[in-house]
Amino acid sequence: MRIAVLVFDQFSNLCLANCIEPLRAANTLTASRAFEWRILGIDGGAVRSSSGIDILAGEALGREGPNDYLFVLASYGHERHDTAANRRLLRAAARRARVTVGLDTGPWLLAAAGLMAGRRATVHWDVLDAFSERFLDVEAVRARVVRDGPVLTCAGAISALDLTLDLIAETLGLSARLDVEALFIRDDPPEGVPDPVADPLVRRALALMRETVERPLPLTRLAQRLSCQPRTLDRRFRARPGAAPGTVYRHLRLAAARKLIEESALPVAEIALRCGYDSPAALARAVRRTYGAAPTALRSGRGA
Repeated sequence: MRIAVLVFDQFSNLCLANCIEPLRAANTLTASRAFEWRILGIDGGAVRSSSGIDILAGEALGREGPNDYLFVLASYGHERHDTAANRRLLRAAARRARVTVGLDTGPWLLAAAGLMAGRRATVHWDVLDAFSERFLDVEAVRARVVRDGPVLTCAGAISALDLTLDLIAETLGLSARLDVEALFIRDDPPEGVPDPVADPLVRRALALMRETVERPLPLTRLAQRLSCQPRTLDRRFRARPGAAPGTVYRHLRLAAARKLIEESALPVAEIALRCGYDSPAALARAVRRTYGAAPTALRSGRGA
């Protein structure tokens, strides 16, 4: 997945990190190069963030070639970047990308370039009202992430994490997304903020699954603890995250086991006990089936 990240002066470091670090983590956890990214600037060279940190853009916009995704990140001073020259560059760059993504106030620049006419979109909520008044041909909505055809928009740094996790799931599957979420210790959203990933029942179920990896609960007992029917739990899991609760539960246990294998000196027998496996042999079979290597190979760094 080739991703070009175009940053404008006064961009948000947090927004950029919430795009790039989960992709790096996904590559690391899957031992792959599923995602490749390049940082672009309008002219190349150094670009300064809103916190005064300079990053070096590898290329100038217009020289990057085709990409699967073009991320456009602007934060403060977005109106200053809205020039005729930049509009032309953005239109040309969008033609070279399969999907165009506006981050923070980046959607403002995409709309100004005529790339969102007739589409639904969001933008950083601080400028949402001004955005809706300025671009009458765009349906502005107060949401964290909006997808309309080949255009994605998100409302800021935390929303960028949601967007990137969705991209990881689409590319590498639910297991990779759950592993990256666990690495970043992302669980329940802040109070009063709608959860774009799953409904509250699924979130509570995931938390309970993680708490009980050592002694996995039967699904009937899990549903009882959550005050719902097993068929309700199954239906909600299949809707999103898109897999049966038993499948997700097994993956969470196996991911916890892999973490202990790679990061601790515990014997495999102890790890099997801590992650709810009947025996070291059962754990070894599950590890080999999922990760393509024995626990000893994972521990030595020779496995996936």
